[in-house]
Amino acid sequence: MPKFNKLSELDSLDPWLEYVEPYEGESISHYFGRLRRKEANSISAPTTLSEVAGIGPALSRWEKFRFNPFPSQQELAAVGRVVRLDVEQLQAMLPAKGEHLVMRSMRLCGACYRDSPHHRIHWQYESVEGCEEHRLRLISRCPACDQKLALPVEWVEGACKRCGMKFESMAKRQKRY
Repeated sequence: MPKFNKLSELDSLDPWLEYVEPYEGESISHYFGRLRRKEANSISAPTTLSEVAGIGPALSRWEKFRFNPFPSQQELAAVGRVVRLDVEQLQAMLPAKGEHLVMRSMRLCGACYRDSPHHRIHWQYESVEGCEEHRLRLISRCPACDQKLALPVEWVEGACKRCGMKFESMAKRQKRY
């Protein structure tokens, strides 16, 4: 992977990062995990992208759902230039204005994950107790081994990191909502 000191050095170069299309409703944590793991990109840490975009350690915080301070338009524009997304596309991966996030654990609906394997930002909203589409309560621990779910940036296999239970199969163990 090329080394860049600042975003302005990208202007004269062909894109070095393979484009990754965001899923509708995808969280920024899950999106950047997919982008970094893409074989053609193979970026091990968020610091590389943050440095290229010139935004300091911000991306590392965003991947952990730490939005204090909330990403500025300038930061989103700088990251967007690197990953070839509009500011609006990046904003859609962030919490909606006025929404507070559940920070103590990651949450998911196994049935939604089976339909489309990605973490939805609205699953982390404190105001959301369950999945309206499937009428299931969101889960934050593996029903097989009681392990807390990992950060979405780490969801490589779509399974519990401890016992390997697939997220999609967790739907059978979710309670009705």
